[in-house]
Amino acid sequence: MPIYAYSGRHVDGSKASGTIDAVGRSEVVAQLERQAIIPVSINAVKGGKTDKGAAKKGQINFEIFETATLDEIIMLSRQLASLTRAGVPIVASLRGLSDTVKNPLIAKNLAGVADNLEKGQELSIAIAHYPKVFSDLYVSMIRIGESTGRLDDSFSQMASYLDLERKTIRNLKQATRYPTFVFAAIGVFITIINLFVIPSFKNVFDSIGGQLPWQTIALINVSDFTLAYWPHVLGVGIAASVLFYRWKKSPDGRLFWDRIKFKIPLVGGIFYRAALARFSRTFSVVLAAGMPIEQGLAVVAKAVDNEFVGAKVDQMRVGIERGEGFTSAAKRTAMFSPLVMQMLAVGEETGRVDEMLAEVADFYEEEVEHKLLGLSSAIEPILITIIGALVLVLALGVFLPLWELSSAINR
Repeated sequence: MPIYAYSGRHVDGSKASGTIDAVGRSEVVAQLERQAIIPVSINAVKGGKTDKGAAKKGQINFEIFETATLDEIIMLSRQLASLTRAGVPIVASLRGLSDTVKNPLIAKNLAGVADNLEKGQELSIAIAHYPKVFSDLYVSMIRIGESTGRLDDSFSQMASYLDLERKTIRNLKQATRYPTFVFAAIGVFITIINLFVIPSFKNVFDSIGGQLPWQTIALINVSDFTLAYWPHVLGVGIAASVLFYRWKKSPDGRLFWDRIKFKIPLVGGIFYRAALARFSRTFSVVLAAGMPIEQGLAVVAKAVDNEFVGAKVDQMRVGIERGEGFTSAAKRTAMFSPLVMQMLAVGEETGRVDEMLAEVADFYEEEVEHKLLGLSSAIEPILITIIGALVLVLALGVFLPLWELSSAINR
């Protein structure tokens, strides 16, 4: 079983640190809560075998290729909310759903959760074994539902939150689908031109002889290079992609990429507003559920799925632990606009921070939708310019010598 080193504070403000054996970070948080310790940092210091054991030598573990879609998790959350509200025992609900869901990963995970519950584990700890379906935020929300006796509300809140998350993701994909398709088509077009069209025209130009225009010479040189070194170009491209992917997965690389992608022209602002909307919505949900603000910020820092925004959220948590107000800590991060800061200040003064955060999330989500609607209009002139430039280069490079030859013949 993995070992986690933690640091935190007792309720009286004194520091606490040590190590805990647990199956995941969520279980560490649960154990610290029982000891009245507010976690500040949790880091894995030693790995171990999973509860199912290591895969046998020579045996392929196909579970690593299995995934659960957001739609399936939303439907699962709604079903669990309905069954729990109807008074069906949670173990019976999990067993029944594991027999009816089509996704094998969800079915196995639900059966595993039911087994853990029958062994005496709490539901929040039982689902923490299965992070592919139940995220840290999900585990935290279920823990709150257990402590308040309102599991049905926790499942309903998660379903509503994930539904809004799905809407944002769908809007982003819809807005980027058209330019992605156009750029892919341009790439295929250039490849075909270089590998097949230009070499055919080159043979014609060689048979004609004479001085060729510089545009034609440039096209022929690019085509010759592509034909001669395309395996090397392909290999370098694949290697660069793999290295970039691995770098982006590293802590430093992910932090840098998550920060720099907010500065990408046209789409950077959309990514930034979407991340802030996710932070506001998630934090609103955990506060409305009754989670302490420091612990809620620790959970939200991981749930925003952006290392740069997560680091800013951690700065807020540290500031609040030092005695700063929520609005003051948020202002120090420089994440929010003055209008949003005013809304947060009103929420802090009236004791309705969760409601104001929900309104902030609505505000940013509306901005994201507005920006997405204008994205296609902003990208279309760029695409038309690129396509026009390609056509112009091909017209000058391929047809200009033919026009000159035709003019010479007609004289």
